[in-house]
Amino acid sequence: MKNFMKGVLEWKTGASLAFTGSVLVYLVIALLMGERQIEATAIIAMLLLSTVGTFVQYLCFTDNIIKNMRYTRRLMLFGALFMPLLTGIAVAFGWFPTAKPGAWALFLGIALVVFAAMTLGFEMYFRVAGRKYDGLLGQYRKEHEGE
Repeated sequence: MKNFMKGVLEWKTGASLAFTGSVLVYLVIALLMGERQIEATAIIAMLLLSTVGTFVQYLCFTDNIIKNMRYTRRLMLFGALFMPLLTGIAVAFGWFPTAKPGAWALFLGIALVVFAAMTLGFEMYFRVAGRKYDGLLGQYRKEHEGE
């Protein structure tokens, strides 16, 4: 039960951060486009995407539910679960004219570019953090060699 509650807390924290971030990005873009109001349906769509999307992320990128899976497979699983979710919400909330093939291409292109950029960003972060911890471990070993 303790692990379940810890997982729920991690998910709630992630969902809250994702929702706050998406609302802030939407707000900046809306203001730049001259909008002065946010529709309730847009907030509902962002809340739904943040809560369910964060669960998909939690499912795919932690060892709490799926144990011992390679990172590349986790990425593919995330894409396979998140893209239909994103597409379903986009269609349900009318984010773009679904009858136009060009709109579909633009939507999927933007989604894939964002996914690739975020994956690259996390990969770079993990490499830098790994080097930092490797250096600290080396320093620790050097200091404790004679013990």
